Amino acid sequence: MKCFLTSSPVIMSTGEINPANSFKDRLISSLPENCSCLFVCSDPSSFDMTDHFSASVRKSLEEAGISFGRFLILDSRNASNTAELITKADFIILAGGHVPTQNKFFSEISLKEHMALFKGTLMGISAGSMNSAEVVYSQPELEGEASDPNYKRFLTGLGLTRTMILPHYNDIKRHILDGMRIIEDITFPDSQGRKFLAIPDGSYLYIENGKETVFGEAYLISDGKISHISSLSSMAEI
Repeated sequence: MKCFLTSSPVIMSTGEINPANSFKDRLISSLPENCSCLFVCSDPSSFDMTDHFSASVRKSLEEAGISFGRFLILDSRNASNTAELITKADFIILAGGHVPTQNKFFSEISLKEHMALFKGTLMGISAGSMNSAEVVYSQPELEGEASDPNYKRFLTGLGLTRTMILPHYNDIKRHILDGMRIIEDITFPDSQGRKFLAIPDGSYLYIENGKETVFGEAYLISDGKISHISSLSSMAEI
């Protein structure tokens, strides 16, 4: 399996697949002609949101030159067919969205177990990338989550990577949630004894044959400190 774990695969202002750090070229070269794609949702019951998001991602991919023999969505409408859908796919996209909601859905459909023999290409988008980890750091996102003592910040993920990813770093680094700074007051304390990979849009974690490499700007948050480990248009092994 080849994995592209992104913050976002597109340039937000244009919707184009981001060519930075050879992402577009590397993704295209990993896919067959007329590939069979399975788009796995973030919220199994938000049909309109999933349909709209999946159509937008498909349009961006097609405009980049990727062709699809079929492009299917996996949500609660067809969750009972998960095993068959994965078997017939050679490209899986894990949608962005609310991490705990998506994580719960993945668990309910036993996605980790069904993907054990998948040999194609996987692309994670934001929450989908986060939920790809063995242990997922579910950084509080919605109002009330940071102050809720019962909110679970560490979840069991798909086990595709040992790296806990924090996407959209440039957007969230100054964010305030429940009166707390998302990085300094929430994430730094949570990083004690742990390591988080923080990446902005345009950077991504690439995994092939067990080797994990981050392409583009990236930061490591560990033991309450942050360090710059990779610059724009550069790479670093994780």
